Order: sequence, then C-alpha cells, then structure tokens
Amino acid sequence: MCARIEGCLAIMALTPSVIVLWVYIVLLLGGGLMGFLKAGSKISLITSAAFALPLVLCAISVIPLYPVAPILLGLLAAVFCVRYARGKKFMPSGLMGLLSIVVLAVFLLLR
Repeated sequence: MCARIEGCLAIMALTPSVIVLWVYIVLLLGGGLMGFLKAGSKISLITSAAFALPLVLCAISVIPLYPVAPILLGLLAAVFCVRYARGKKFMPSGLMGLLSIVVLAVFLLLR
C-alpha cells in the first residue's frame, strides 16, 4: 500500500502552482460549506463543488493544468467581483474575488 501512495505522489507533482491551487480549492470548498451552514444556501455548496472538481482534476494531472485552471480561476474572479459590485459587501464575495485574482496572478507568474 505504501508503494502505491508513493507512486501516486510521484505522479502528482507538487509544484508551487499546484500547492497554491490546493490551498485555493480548500478555501473555495470551505466558503461554499460556510454559505450552506450559515445561510442555508445550497447553491453556494453546489457551485463551489462544481468549480472545485475540475480544479482538483487539474491539481492531480487528470486534465491539463494549463490552460484549464487559469480559465476557471478567471471565471471565478469575474463571478465574485460581479457579486461584490452588486452587493457592496466584502465578505464573502469581495474576499473570494480578491483571492481569485491573486491566485490567478500567482498562477500565471509561476508558469
């Protein structure tokens, strides 16, 4: 079993881009879960999971990291920024919009 895990970790290269992506995925899912638990928003949970799944597939090299992850990060940044502009509330959409922009910039710089 240990050899299998080591083999999987060798396939999944933990580059700085992938580490940043994993942190973002955890925050994205955590935000969706918080939206569900605090406000009962099923759409937050579903949307965060729907965007996290392809990002996870990018992180584990099932689908190509570039250009899929930057496109998804750009879409998420746009969605969160539009939500922030409409609601004028920094939490959670402003924070996630800013985080999405930062992660996208880091992603493109580390390429």
